Amino acid sequence: MALNIEDKKAVVEEVSAIIAEAGSMVAAEYRGLTVEQLTELRSKAREANVSVRVVKNTLVRRAVAGTKFEDMAETFSGPLIFAFSGEELGNAARVFKDFSKANEALVVKSLSIGEGVMDASQLAAIAALPTYDEALSKLLYVMKEPVAKVARGLVAVKDQKEAEAA
Repeated sequence: MALNIEDKKAVVEEVSAIIAEAGSMVAAEYRGLTVEQLTELRSKAREANVSVRVVKNTLVRRAVAGTKFEDMAETFSGPLIFAFSGEELGNAARVFKDFSKANEALVVKSLSIGEGVMDASQLAAIAALPTYDEALSKLLYVMKEPVAKVARGLVAVKDQKEAEAA
């Protein structure tokens, strides 16, 4: 169904709003996927807090113009599905990577985490990025040992001073 100019403007505004909030963006070719497979992909994306849109490439080019994802516009060709993740940069890449394992028809073309366009070979690296909670727990784990050493040192100093005072 053809969109009139007002509908196109509305789509560009909607995608622009999503892009403004997005931390990362993935573009993948979905040629050969069935409606059921696309529905499954959308469901998995929703669970991961990833926004998925199928939009004409020309409209997405307009939406990314002047944004941190502008460099990706040159890779928009063919039937593409776009995924946008918010603060968790790896979520969109993780959803597409996991889905493409079982559905070879989904072929990632490009992705970005806001600093230039990356090709599909970088998908695994971006998908492997830890979530905020994982990164925080790793940081706390690394910090735990030095804090414990400092605490043991303070207790030893306290004990030494008490022994000297007695």
